[in-house]
Amino acid sequence: MRGFGDLLRNERYARRFFGAYAQSALGTGAAYVALVLLAYERLTSPWAIALVLLADFVPPMLLGPVFGAAADRWPRRTCAIVGDLVRAGAFIGIALIDDFAATVAFALLAGVGTGVFKPAVMAGLPTIVSRDKIARATGLYGAITEIGYTAGPGIAGLLLLFMSPSTLLLVNGATFAVSAAVIAAIPLRAAAGEESERAAEQRRSLLHEAREGVAVTTRMPLVRTVIVATSAILLFGGMVNVAELLLVRHLGGGHVAYSVLVTASGLGILMGTLASSRGGPLRMLEGRFVAGLALFAGGMIATGFAPSVPIALAGVVLAGVGNGFVITHERLLIQLTVDDALMGRVFGIQGALDGGAFGAAFLAGGAILSLVGPATVFFIAGGGGLLVWLGARAALVSSRRAGAALEPEAAAAESPAPMAAASVDR
Repeated sequence: MRGFGDLLRNERYARRFFGAYAQSALGTGAAYVALVLLAYERLTSPWAIALVLLADFVPPMLLGPVFGAAADRWPRRTCAIVGDLVRAGAFIGIALIDDFAATVAFALLAGVGTGVFKPAVMAGLPTIVSRDKIARATGLYGAITEIGYTAGPGIAGLLLLFMSPSTLLLVNGATFAVSAAVIAAIPLRAAAGEESERAAEQRRSLLHEAREGVAVTTRMPLVRTVIVATSAILLFGGMVNVAELLLVRHLGGGHVAYSVLVTASGLGILMGTLASSRGGPLRMLEGRFVAGLALFAGGMIATGFAPSVPIALAGVVLAGVGNGFVITHERLLIQLTVDDALMGRVFGIQGALDGGAFGAAFLAGGAILSLVGPATVFFIAGGGGLLVWLGARAALVSSRRAGAALEPEAAAAESPAPMAAASVDR
């Protein structure tokens, strides 16, 4: 935490950005509760909840590479502002228009805003802090996100004593408008600066650049490994989200125990995120990423074996710590190894795979639960996590060996073109 204090004291642009992001993250966590309540009231069906929640993942899942290409072509500050304003309008629309079809449409629009905002911010974040503070800034971003998810619903519980769900969504829309206004005064930009903006005028279509980004990313062994491994972990983590309530009931707990379990999982992710902000050499970051995969798998298996709720709490905390390690180190490894001209597209691809993983997880979790008990779902997630750990570990070792073998040849070669340079991991 001392490192975060130093970051916020000495980096004025980071201080402004994280202040704006903190209030919108808390608003997002609170709006989650209000959105679920409002959707159910308007359709009175469990499908209402499923459709509204899934709507947030669909746009990044389908259009993530395009959103990332936009962040590489146009000023990242502009993309972040547009993303915030789109979400502000979407939540205000949900609050004011009492129609379920409109609710789903506006929820999809909010997903578009999120899909535009995230790659622009993750790619632009290294430009508002000094290089030695990138790890702290990335860790703080993840920590604030988790605090929003964990504390936001509690704040909603208090606010809903005095206001309606619609009013709470209006408040959330206002938090995005505030964030957009603050970001407008922050130089969130591509590291290449004006030169990249002039080059953008000579580029081909946005869709072509999105496809180009996918092609180049698949040729980057380190980045390819961490993105695929992280998405796989999110797939298994999403599956157990469906099974958590049934596991608590199987162990003799009630609604309070379930709430505590969900909170414990969020706190574990927060702990892992905070512990991942130290930075270090690339090899060390890779090692921590792999360690996070192992912690996640171990926590899932321990939860499946748990004979009581308290033991299950320890298991989900351990898995959460691993999850926090994985997510934060994935972002760091991308920021430190990908050429700036390609970084937005890489984060867009990451968002697409993550969205697909969550969508598949919700469907797979429900299907598996109809066949087996909740503990078995945790065993499946843990076993899958072990396979991901073994595969990622082997892939990273192979990548290091290939990089070492190519070093003499690379030293003798001429300087590559900008896009070719982006494909070099080390």
